[in-house]
Amino acid sequence: MEMKKRLTLELRNKKPGEVKELVLDNCRSDDGKIVGLSSDFENLEFLSMININLLSVSNLPKLNKLRKLELSDNRISGGLEVLAERTPNLTHLNLSGNKIKDINTLEPLKKLPNLHSLDLFNCEVTMLINYRESVFTLLPQLTYLDGFDADDQEAPDSDPEADGDGLEDEYENGEGEEEDDDDEEDDLDEEVIDDEEDEDDDLEGEEEEDGVDDEEEDEEEDGEDDEEDEADDDLPRGEKRKRNLEDEGEEDPEEEEDDEDD
Repeated sequence: MEMKKRLTLELRNKKPGEVKELVLDNCRSDDGKIVGLSSDFENLEFLSMININLLSVSNLPKLNKLRKLELSDNRISGGLEVLAERTPNLTHLNLSGNKIKDINTLEPLKKLPNLHSLDLFNCEVTMLINYRESVFTLLPQLTYLDGFDADDQEAPDSDPEADGDGLEDEYENGEGEEEDDDDEEDDLDEEVIDDEEDEDDDLEGEEEEDGVDDEEEDEEEDGEDDEEDEADDDLPRGEKRKRNLEDEGEEDPEEEEDDEDD
């Protein structure tokens, strides 16, 4: 697909000034040059033109806000002064797999004060003796060359400034959720414990009620017995004795004597 047609598809009815990221990988450049891009892309921050058979960046428009430029797997051999002139705020530049052979070819990049990451993988220049030391000396503003700093410490997988979203978003969407999950689990555990305590309280309440009922029944029975005893006390002595004998199933001896006399 030609670069102009690819640009039209990528815009998706947006105006150039609304676009912040633009990917034109694997399309066809026009005779090895950039076509279709203009300074109307004034808010562009990320531009990728990988493997488009690019020979030169001479047609790159003025892009003051561009921070990351991907130009790997092309045939660029020089002319990097255009980058210093038209992308003054560039922080990341990937020239891997191009035709850069000499350290001096990189000298125009000295005019990019914010450039701190440069990639030259699979370029012939990487085969030179003292390649890394020479590049860091030439470009003192660099922090990472081919993914490693001057002390051979590897660069982080992502750069918050270049990728837009910082590590804070990762913390909020990742660890923050885990903490929320932990809180939910704690809440569930507390609810289970509360339910168990409520059940225990209910059982204790039932036992107490049963105990009260039993005591009341005993008191009622004792009260009835006392009433009967009081009633017996009010009877004449003979009647009281007679009632006691009747309760025990015995006959009154006086009554037996009367029967015998008869």
